[in-house]
Amino acid sequence: MNFDLTEEQQLLADSLKRYLANEYSLDARARIVDSDTGWSEKVWAAFAEMGLLGVPFAEEHGGFGGNAVDVMLVMEALGESLVVEPYWVNVGLAGRLVARAGSQAQQKRILPALIQGKHRVAFAHTERTARYDLAHVGLRAKRTGGGYTLEGEKRAVLHGRSADTLIVSARTGGADTDPAGISLFLVERGAPGVTLKEYRTIDELRAADVWLSGVTVPEEARLGEEGRALPLIEDAADYATALLCAEAVGGIRFANEATLEYLKTRRQFGVPIGSFQALQHRMVDMVISYEQARSMACLACVKVDTAPPDERRRAVSAAKIKVADACRHVSQESVQLHGGMGMTEELKVSHTFRRLTMIAQTFGDAEHHLERFARQASG
Repeated sequence: MNFDLTEEQQLLADSLKRYLANEYSLDARARIVDSDTGWSEKVWAAFAEMGLLGVPFAEEHGGFGGNAVDVMLVMEALGESLVVEPYWVNVGLAGRLVARAGSQAQQKRILPALIQGKHRVAFAHTERTARYDLAHVGLRAKRTGGGYTLEGEKRAVLHGRSADTLIVSARTGGADTDPAGISLFLVERGAPGVTLKEYRTIDELRAADVWLSGVTVPEEARLGEEGRALPLIEDAADYATALLCAEAVGGIRFANEATLEYLKTRRQFGVPIGSFQALQHRMVDMVISYEQARSMACLACVKVDTAPPDERRRAVSAAKIKVADACRHVSQESVQLHGGMGMTEELKVSHTFRRLTMIAQTFGDAEHHLERFARQASG
């Protein structure tokens, strides 16, 4: 594969890195994390001004019509700086669903406002016992008059409270684990019958459990065809997973650079500890993990835009397996090589450890994707 960036891609990556270096220090991030919302409207407005929110969306909606590799560059920079704003949820996950499944009216209402930073969306899909099964949907949607009534609950909806609109998966037919019978609905967060309970995740993002009790939505709130949403969900999940892999690459790169710098400056027995051969070998292994993860993340981002579904699934699962292993290896090694201070709140490495650990679990851990890859290879 050719990993060379175009001039436009390089400019995009460089401008974002400069902004984050100047405005998103660890102290600034800590203040944002401790705020009531857990994210910064000022930073979000800056992302909109830089055009980051419109990278993958069509020009007719105010976007740039970019591909997943373009978004990958943004995600790497966000991962390196541990950005907590809901970029991945809006651009890589919920926004993908609107762009792929929404009617012209739905896209016209949501996407331009999302790109301008004035409207946020979140995907409410995960349920209590579903684990990584995307087809496990128990929340029910029953036809009532000219629309639907939604009953049920969703768990761990990332950035659910910050969203103006929730994209809710609901079952309009079949049993809880049937592939058919799943539909998507646009539900306003403040609609009658919607209740949210927000909390902070271990990696300092915000998530919410969502309860829907007698929530009524009109027919035009349905996203896509009734009962045929699973392929759309799988597409969005694979796209979002590829971008998560790119975010992990940025976090791994920072962990490696910080650890190498520490090995050069920390002295023991009168010499830098980086002069010890055993530690050099461990550092080399970390660099190899980074290069392998980056290569697989690039492959996944290319395939989610160009490959048919079976090939896309294989590439994304292969990337997630390698990236999840790299997240575990590099995050743990970076903390260990820093010694006791690697666990302190004051050191960015400890926060990177948490984020990489969570990325490794999101939308399927290495074991889940190894099984999925095997099924695709044998099928």
